[in-house]
This record gives sequence, structure tokens and C-alpha cells, in this order.
Amino acid sequence: MAPFLSSSLPLLLLSFLPLLSLSFSTVDQPYKTYIIRIDSQSKPSIFPTHYNWYTTEFTSTPQILHTYDTVFHGFSAILTTDRAATLSQHPSVLAVIEDQRKQLHTTRSPQFLGLRNQRGLWSDSNYGSDVIIGVLDTGIWPERRSFSDVNLGPVPGRWKGICEAGERFTARNCNKKLIGARFFIKGHEAVGGAMGPISPINDTLEFKSPRDADGHGTHTASTAAGRHAFRASMEGFAAGIAKGVAPKARLAVYKVCWKNAGCFDSDILAAFDAAVKDGVDVISISIGGGNGISAPYYLDPIAIGAYGAASRGVFVSSSAGNDGPNFMSVTNLAPWIVTVGAGTIDRSFPAVVVLGNGKKLSGVSLYAGLPLSGKMYPLVYPGKSGVLAASLCMENSLDPKMVRGKIVVCDRGSSPRVAKGLVVKKAGGVGMILANGVSNGEGLVGDAHLIPACALGSDEGDAVKAYVSSTSNPVATIAFKGTVIGIKPAPVVASFSGRGPNGISPEILKPDLIAPGVNILAAWTDAAGPTGLESDPRKTEFNILSGTSMACPHVSGAAALLKSAHPHWSPAAIRSAMMTTANTFNNLNQPMTDEATGKVSSPYDLGAGHLNLDRAMDPGLVYDITNNDYVNFLCGIGYGPRVIQVITRSPVSCPVKKPLPENLNYPSLAALFSSSAKGASSKTFIRTVTNVGQPNAVYRFTTQAPKGVTVTVKPRKLVFTEAVKKRSFIVTITADTRNLIMGDSGAVFGSISWSDGKHVVRSPIVVAQIDPL
Repeated sequence: MAPFLSSSLPLLLLSFLPLLSLSFSTVDQPYKTYIIRIDSQSKPSIFPTHYNWYTTEFTSTPQILHTYDTVFHGFSAILTTDRAATLSQHPSVLAVIEDQRKQLHTTRSPQFLGLRNQRGLWSDSNYGSDVIIGVLDTGIWPERRSFSDVNLGPVPGRWKGICEAGERFTARNCNKKLIGARFFIKGHEAVGGAMGPISPINDTLEFKSPRDADGHGTHTASTAAGRHAFRASMEGFAAGIAKGVAPKARLAVYKVCWKNAGCFDSDILAAFDAAVKDGVDVISISIGGGNGISAPYYLDPIAIGAYGAASRGVFVSSSAGNDGPNFMSVTNLAPWIVTVGAGTIDRSFPAVVVLGNGKKLSGVSLYAGLPLSGKMYPLVYPGKSGVLAASLCMENSLDPKMVRGKIVVCDRGSSPRVAKGLVVKKAGGVGMILANGVSNGEGLVGDAHLIPACALGSDEGDAVKAYVSSTSNPVATIAFKGTVIGIKPAPVVASFSGRGPNGISPEILKPDLIAPGVNILAAWTDAAGPTGLESDPRKTEFNILSGTSMACPHVSGAAALLKSAHPHWSPAAIRSAMMTTANTFNNLNQPMTDEATGKVSSPYDLGAGHLNLDRAMDPGLVYDITNNDYVNFLCGIGYGPRVIQVITRSPVSCPVKKPLPENLNYPSLAALFSSSAKGASSKTFIRTVTNVGQPNAVYRFTTQAPKGVTVTVKPRKLVFTEAVKKRSFIVTITADTRNLIMGDSGAVFGSISWSDGKHVVRSPIVVAQIDPL
């Protein structure tokens, strides 16, 4: 097993660095954008405002892009590398962070979560009508019916936000549903100026306003809080009644991502600052790093902004990333963020490839054009030539003489799936079979292809290629089956969903849970076709997308419903309610499986399980966490007070006795044992639960210990009364890791539960072996 990052690394950095800084760039640029963290209490009294101080002492006015004063203290500015280095020596500067580009983690799902009209959480929470969800994404297409304000009450009085005008967007585009909209572009423009244009801002490609040219933001916003009671589909697929998870929640949109250009940290941090100041209750951010790479919390503006929000009572949910099923690929790892992976729902869009030898192979497709009607066409696999670009159907890689009039087999990877079909079409092909490789396994997502096309899993793809090689005249056709509901098993962990363990703090299990994220129908922009390709002329009110980006807003909407029903619950209590009531069994009443392998999934795949809103409404007990608990956790992983202040804004002090990071009151337990340990070793955890159910209750302990692991708890019974609402307990996990069969993940898994006969409050256990660095 690969070693985890050492939690003592920040202290080692501090021993020879006067400040904290991070640069992933290897290109020497004369000017770059930097985020400067200032100790706000150091402002000399001679300056009337912080802005006046910044522009006088640190940099000139034109160089400043954003100033931050709510979740973060400081500013972002365009500086030379030498000037940034000089600023880093200033006694009032806590951190200098180079601006980085983040990426987007691209009508039955509410029912699949356990929601029904006038029942349970929807009716008990009034559909979330008093809650404001802030969505940090690509903007919004406000004219969609999903954002209608018909029959909504007045805007909550605490709202302080604005509707910012810009290209094709005015204050009239906001209403009692879409109550606020802003856009943040200065970080994007600064990089464009320093490194050349990224994406032109004009009325055909992008809008310098909150209007959504990409579609991603419209999709995530309507997933979280789209209105209901009208029929919806995408070119006939997934027909049903459109509805978001919290259909009466209010939306505030913060456009931080720009078409074909990504999302810059300086803009994201400015959006966090504005959203908290505006008065949102929930922040939904389907954005993060890629390739499983995560910066330390003090150098990650998403983690910093999220802490500033959570510390003020704002629930923050974020996507786990789409780099699964790779080990340690989960992103957005801070414990104050709810990290959401993706699962399937019980709906699919099947298509069948019929080979000339009579073999039928099952796949998926959202192709809605003229069918092939059973006609057999010649079949070709360009990869037989040994040219990688041709096997991947990259631009200009196909020989028209080879593919004209044929169905072409293309390998998945390196270019967008739908773009491969366009390459085939340009070369004269009549259809495409998109074959997964080993890395994608059997994980399939539907795409609105421009030509007849079907995606196949790795095994079926290999079968097609073997057939092509076995005969001199291979032929095939594709049959499209529309929408099928009632698929079993479901949910299944999506193969692309980011996987644990947590690469920064392995003591904290990530992802936290999974939610629907495969083939999700939601509202779409008019500025892009369903494929998102510039060459796709089609317009659609709704589109079907997959990704942890789609899973995240399900949890955001769920948080809005829980916040509406339980307005005094903290963000940590809401997360606990979701995690301790999550499902770990599918609709066959069997343990959930992993789409990539077909095997039983583990907490590294699905966290505590799949979101179950009905049960989350009444969890019985919750694991709450205070701001001071998070500070102690940061002390425990080796951060000093000055480092922690980069995250917390306010000065902090660490206890004389270093806290144990595993004692953060999290609703999961990760016992980490050194691979060099000899014989049995034990780890002890302290947890505190708060009774949010019936005042007089008795909970008893049970465990499902991993084989070869002993789990004990003291006391084994928790008694709650009107006067006693909190109880603490100690869990001891004992194992001899040399004798455990840990498999590829380097861990074994189990759970502990507390039950009063009505509620079951479950927490996953991870027992892992770590290699010392």
C-alpha cells in the first residue's frame, strides 16, 4: 500500500519557510495571480479601511482583483514572482498562494432518495421554501421553467444579495426563486491576459454575466432546487415529472467557471466570501482538482472558503471528483466539507450491439436520431493498425477509405466521448461503438450522440474487437431501447466516482457518502447542445449528465430540506444525520457493489453509504462538531497556530498536549496501524453523540467488526433524558495487521451502531495499515 501523506509535513515546511506558499507551475511567468492572506488585526490605525491598507502598503489599486473580508482576510492581485516573494516576508502576511485552475466534476432521482409528494421530508420541510442554496458553478439559464417563482412566498428577509447585470442578464432575470446572481471573472481574465486568451467572452460562446453558456451550472442548480409539476425529458429519454430535491428552496447563483476555461481559485474564494455575506444557508460546489491531487488545507482556497462558511453555520457540499476507480482519487477532503461520491439510480437507457455472429452485447446510449432499423453494416476497429490516435478516434486520425459506410469501434479516453462520434461522422462512418478500457471497467454513462452510437463495458468491448479480428467480413448493428425503469441492482457505486482513502488526513474517511450521479435529468442552457460540442446545433430544455457534479447537488438539496425541518442543526449535525442513516444495501437487499469491479463496495468507495432522506429526517443521534473541534483537529495533524489562522481567520492556540486527529467527532472511524508494528495494536477513539429524537431514550451498542479485528466500547448503553442530551463513549479497535487479509485497498472494513429499537445510528469503520514515510 502506498504511504499516506505525513501529517507532520506542514511543521517541516515551517521549520525552513517563513510563510506558506504553493506553486504547481513550472513555467516562469513575469506576472501571475496570487491570493494573499493577511492578518487583519495587524492593520495600522492610520488606515481607515483594509482596502486602503492593501493598496498603500502591499500593492497598487489596478493590481488588486478581489478583496476578501468574510470567509478570508486578504486580497488577490497580479504580481511578479519577485514581488510575491517580497510580500511573503511581510510580518502581516500569513500566506501567499498562487492562483490555480480548478475543474468542473462533470426526474426519478428524488423518488429514488425516498422522497414522495406530501410525505416525509418534503412535507415536513415545506419543500425547503425558507432555505437559500448558493450554487458556485457556470451560472444559470434563468428562463427555464425549473426556476419559476409561481406560488412562492416572499424572499427571506435575511437575504442581502444582489442580481448582478451583465451580458444578456438583468435584474429582471431574478425572481422569488432565483433570488440572487453574481459573476466572478477577474481571476479568469488575469490569467487570460498573462498567458493568452482562454475562452473569448462574447454572446456566442460565453456571457460576461451570470448567464450560463456551458449548461453545467443550470443542471446542478435545478437538480438541487428545481421546481416541479411539469413533464420533462431529454429528446424523449427519462420522461417524467421534473423536480429538484428541494423544489421550493431559493437559489443564489455565483458564476465562477467559464466555458472551456475552468474555475480559478481567486474567483472561487471571492464567491464564497460573497455567498456567506449574502446570507446563503447551503453552498453547493461541484468543482475541484483532478487526478486525485489535493493541496494541504491551508493552501486550498476551496477548503479555506468552506471553513469560513461552515464556521458561520453554512452547510457546504462538494463533489468527490471523477478520477475513480483509482485508489486515493477522492478530492475536496477537508472535514468541514461534505464530500459526495456518485451512484447509479434504477433507470437506464439501454442499447444493444448485435454482431454478425448473432452475439448481442448490452450497452447504453442517449442517441435519439434515425435508427439503424436492424440493418447490418460493416464493422471496423481502427486500433488494429496499431496507431493509438486512430484507436481513440482522435481528430483527423481516421482514414475515410477505411471507415466510410461502416460502424467504427472507438476506444474510450483522451477526448470527449461524443467528440469521437463526430470524428467518425466526418470520416463517413455511419455509427460508433464506444469501448471502455480496463481503467473504466464496466462503468457506463449515456451520451446524446450525434450519430447512432452505443457505449460498451470493457468485457463487451473486448468481445467486439475479438469478433472483428476473427472474420474477414465483420458486420454489426445497434438497437436503441429508450428508457427502462426498475433496474436492479441499484444503486451501484459509479466507476468514475472518486475513491478513498483521504490522501491528506487518512484519519477522516472520504468520501462521506454517495448520491445519484449517473444519467441525471435536469435543466439545460439554450447556449449549448446536449453534447456541449460547438458543432451540436440541437436545443433542449433538459439534459442528462453524469458525474459527481450531479451527485453533489442532491446532497445540497437534501441539506436544504433538513435545514428547513431542523433550523437549529449545525452543518456537522446535518452531515451526521445523512451519514449515520445512509443505505449500504441495494434494491435487491444485498450489499452495494462497485460498478468498476462488480464486487461488494467498501467505505473507500461509498463512505457511509447512499443518501436516504427519509431516515435522515429523524436520525435519533447526531455527531456534532464545533469550530474549536476543527481547530484541535488541525493542531492534531501538525499545523501550528499561524498556519491554522490562514484557514480560520482568527488567531488560535493549540493545546499543550497535542490532540489526536482521529478524535474529531466524525461519524466514521479510521484506525491506522503502522506496517512496522509487531503483534496486536490498539487505537482508542472518543466520540460524543447528541440526542435529537425522543428526550427519554436508551441506545445500545452493536458492531460488525472486520474479521480479525476486535471492537469494544465503553459504556455499551447510552441513557438520555430531558436533562441529559449528550453522551460520550470510547471505542477501542484492536488488530494485528500482519494477520489481516486487506486486499488491494490495504484496509478492512466494519461498522458500529447505536440503536434504541427505532433508530439505527451507524458509523463505518476502516482499519488500515500505513507505511511510515
